[in-house]
Amino acid sequence: MSDGGTAGNPAAQVLTLLAGRGQTLAVAESLTGGLVAAALTDIPGASRVFRGSVTAYATDVKRGTLGVDGALLAERGAVDAEVARQLATGVRERLGADWGVATTGVAGPDPQDGQPVGTVYVAVSPPGSGGVVAQRIQLSGDRAAIRAGSVRAVLALLREELVHTARAAGRNTEQNGEDGCLQP
Repeated sequence: MSDGGTAGNPAAQVLTLLAGRGQTLAVAESLTGGLVAAALTDIPGASRVFRGSVTAYATDVKRGTLGVDGALLAERGAVDAEVARQLATGVRERLGADWGVATTGVAGPDPQDGQPVGTVYVAVSPPGSGGVVAQRIQLSGDRAAIRAGSVRAVLALLREELVHTARAAGRNTEQNGEDGCLQP
C-alpha cells in the first residue's frame, strides 16, 4: 500500500498493518454514518483490505442485518458497550472479514437512550470467536466534532488491538520456535 504521505493518518496505519498480515476489515457504523468507511477508502489501495461497511442507523437494521440481540436493544438501547461488540462481530461475520469494528453513540443534538450527547462506544472484533473489545468515550463539541472524534477513536482502538495481537504473536513465536511448533 502506498504511503502517499499518510504516515500520521490512522486509517492508513490500520490498513498498512492489516495488509502486512493479509487480513481484511469490515465496518458497522451508527452515529458516524459512513465516515469510518470514507476515511478508509480515501487511502489508495484500501480495496486490498477493506471488505465493506453497513451503516446501521436504525435499530431494526442493527437487529435484523447485523444480528444484535433484540432483547438487549429493547433493554439498554443502541448506545451500549455490548451493542457495539455485537455490531462489530456481526459485520465481521456477515461481510466475511478477519476484523470488524463498530461505532454507536449519541452525536446530538438531543440525548438518546438515556445517554447524554457525546457518549460513544467503539468496538473491535478480532479474528476468531472471542476477545471483542469495546470502549466508552465521552466527546464534546457539535455533531461534526463528535462524529469525527468517533472515527479517530475506533481507528485508534483497532490500531491498538492490531499492535497488541502482533506483540502476542511475537511472544508465542519466541516461546514456540520460529515455525510455531513447540520446542522440547
